[in-house]
Amino acid sequence: MDGRMRDRVMIVNTSRFGQVQVDAEQTLTFPKGLLGFPKYTRYVLIRPSEDSFFYWMQSMQAADLAFVVTDPSLFVPTYRVPFKQEQMVELGITGPEDAYVLVIVNKHGHMLTGNLQGPLVIHASRRIGEQLVLSDRRFTTRVPLLELPVAAEAVAV
Repeated sequence: MDGRMRDRVMIVNTSRFGQVQVDAEQTLTFPKGLLGFPKYTRYVLIRPSEDSFFYWMQSMQAADLAFVVTDPSLFVPTYRVPFKQEQMVELGITGPEDAYVLVIVNKHGHMLTGNLQGPLVIHASRRIGEQLVLSDRRFTTRVPLLELPVAAEAVAV
């Protein structure tokens, strides 16, 4: 395992940031893994800065496996995950206050997009989650979230 416990602080090895100290309370467990990554089940959230809306969800089992994630409601206020009863029971969720939702973010050209069709639903206190695959086609795997600024040197004067 790439994380060592020191009291409530863990040291996690990452390929992007080297060794990072994180609070053990920031660990997330996805018993089924994520789509395409079923054997990687333990992650930690790393927030690059206090004012960032984005986090790195770093695998604790592989230093080179990390995803950028965010709260989709910050960018798409109408987004709601339609929970099935069996999913709620499996995660131990009794109501909306028990869970929070993150989505994986990708960069496409000058746009950051979110996979709103495959949200990560996490039990707030148990820190156990699952990646759902929604059949609702209103949202796709590449919903625009944020346009990135064009580099100054690329702008013609």
